[in-house]
This record gives sequence, C-alpha cells and structure tokens, in this order.
Amino acid sequence: MLKELEHTAKVVGAKQVRRALAGGQAGRVYLARDADPQLIRPLELLAEERGVEVVRAESMKALGRACGIAVGAVCAAVVSSADGPERG
Repeated sequence: MLKELEHTAKVVGAKQVRRALAGGQAGRVYLARDADPQLIRPLELLAEERGVEVVRAESMKALGRACGIAVGAVCAAVVSSADGPERG
C-alpha cells in the first residue's frame, strides 16, 4: 500500500498531515510503527474523528523512502488533488 505514495499527491510530516486532516483534504494517513507515540497518537485520533483511514507503515525509513525523501518520515497523508501540487 505504500506504493500509493510514490505516484500521488501527498504531504509529509506531522504539521502538514495535521493541516490536511483539519482541512478535510486527507484521504488516507500513513503512520510509521516505530515513530514516537506522542507524535502520532494525536494524528491517529484526528484521523479517526474525521473518518480517514489510517495505515501503519513498517518503519519511518520505509515511509520516507515511499515518499521519495532521503530521511525517515513519521507520517504522511494522501491528499486530494485540489490541495495543489505535491509537497514533501
């Protein structure tokens, strides 16, 4: 399922994912299993509150790689194309 992140509009990072969820633009949220629970738990709760699917990535390294960045990623979200160009 991480392959979806390679070819779709997305945001990466807690701040951007929180904004996408709050703005109703997140279609699916990816959270790394090895990320600090204090960082991802609020995002998980917000996603559940908004009815957005949450997918667990194997690791921050794998999530970062799927997002096309050279470092690990705590979280990412697939966003509607109306959100604008790909960021991250």
